[in-house]
Parts: sequence; structure tokens; C-alpha cells
Amino acid sequence: MKKKNFILLLVVLLPALFYGQKYITRTGSLKFEASVPAFEEVAAENKSVSAALNASNGDMAVLALMKGFRFKVALMEEHFNESYAETDKYPKATFKGKIVDLDVTKLSEKPQKLTIKGELTLHGKTKQITDVANVSMSKEGVIITGDFTVKPADFDIKIPRVVRKKVADTVSIYYNLSLSK
Repeated sequence: MKKKNFILLLVVLLPALFYGQKYITRTGSLKFEASVPAFEEVAAENKSVSAALNASNGDMAVLALMKGFRFKVALMEEHFNESYAETDKYPKATFKGKIVDLDVTKLSEKPQKLTIKGELTLHGKTKQITDVANVSMSKEGVIITGDFTVKPADFDIKIPRVVRKKVADTVSIYYNLSLSK
């Protein structure tokens, strides 16, 4: 009889345990910087990035709509959407990966450096990305911040010859994701 009650209790509580391990956001931030000294700043930010983290196994996914990037100069934003990112043809960037050795029970307000590995898909091309991120726990949930670099050429993004010297060969990407249950 006790064994049946235990199994029944497990069946009832198991879904609640797994549900409690998901963290999400729709207000994550992605910034990129492709500036070259002595020329106008080439930078943009997207403050409506979606992300999900399965804290029980470290799996994570991130989605950024490319038209969500905002530039200081409207003409630069127009060129980015039409000529570089081709956002009508490639409307989103995605990352699917894993935080290696994530143990949320060991997270605190002090950030831990943890490795993130996965696939970044941008402009129709997918590349492996490995980064060391700062991961911490707040009252609201899990905070993941970090940065990595990519090369536009790796994603078949063509920089016109007339502006090639004004745009960096390597683009720095900064992310800040505050995920809650």
C-alpha cells in the first residue's frame, strides 16, 4: 500500500518539478558593435530578445528578430535591414545550445563563469559558438551575460566595398538575459 501511495505521489509531483525548471524572457538584450576608430559608430541594440533555459539540463534557446535592432542613425538601420542582414529574407537569428555543467542550486548573486556551447544561425548560415558567460541567480531568476565575436564573412554577409573600411571585420556581440520562472 505504501509503495502505491509513493508512486501516486511521484506521478502527481513530477510534472511540477519539471515545470519549475524552466526560465524564460522576452526582454533580453543583444548589442553588436562593428565600429572602426575614426569613423561613425556602427552599433545597434535589440531589447526584445526571447530566450528559454531548461535549468535541469542546461539546454537553452535564444531568438532575436533582426528588425528589432535599433541604431542611432535611421539610415544605418535601413541599410542594415536591406543590404546587410537582408531581414525580409532572413528575419531572425537563433542560438540553440547548452550551458555546460549548469547546477542552479549552486548559483548565487555572485556570477559564475560557465561555458555555453551551441549553434548560432544568422543570415541563413549556422556556425558553432563557444563562449564563457557570467551566470548568476537573482530574486527574479537566472541572469546570463557575456560577449563573443563573429565575422560577417562567416555568415555570407557582404560588406560593400565603398564602406568596407568603416565596418570592422570582426563584430562584437554582447548579451544580457534575465530569465524568470
